[in-house]
Amino acid sequence: MRTVLIDYESGNLHSAEKAFQRMAAETGSGTVLVSADPEEVARADRLVLPGDGAFPACRRALFARAGLADALHEAVQQRGRPFLGICVGMQMLATTGHEYDPTPGLGWIPGDVVPIRPADPALKVPHMGWNDLVIDRAHPVLDGLATGDHAYFVHSYQFLPADPAHLLAHCDYGGDITAIVGRGNVVGTQFHPEKSQAAGLRLIANFLRWTP
Repeated sequence: MRTVLIDYESGNLHSAEKAFQRMAAETGSGTVLVSADPEEVARADRLVLPGDGAFPACRRALFARAGLADALHEAVQQRGRPFLGICVGMQMLATTGHEYDPTPGLGWIPGDVVPIRPADPALKVPHMGWNDLVIDRAHPVLDGLATGDHAYFVHSYQFLPADPAHLLAHCDYGGDITAIVGRGNVVGTQFHPEKSQAAGLRLIANFLRWTP
């Protein structure tokens, strides 16, 4: 069993790599590799797409690497490999991102990425720090997690799925903010599980054992 964290120079992968390696060792879930090699992505049993920064820049960086986006699409959409998107990696699951200019996403979960606009003007954007999860739907990657568990967020935009059935969890920040989405063999977290202590490590462990 091999899990590949995709390296497309969009964020620091060190903490994510360590968290996934730790949970892979604890759950007997094989090896964890950080790679930008399309062949490694194509051979992976599970795939993780992190992402920090602006949606358009992350999208350009992913598609700029020859063969990488094609290998990812084949592995996830054609072969059904389990996939986890983190932060902007989750946002890129959407149909379109609206940060700066409308930018096409992967389109694996229909919806749009839009600015956060808290109802309370005292709440600052970006939404940064710890917030409580509200679980909306049961899912294998959420086993052992409950409403009230804490997760660590850093973002100014949020993913609004077109189908409410694809919303697995949210949090409150002057209104509902999407926290976790899922469809078929694809899940995504707006928060950083590798920085979310017990809840994040539990989610990572669940993902490493998940068989869609």
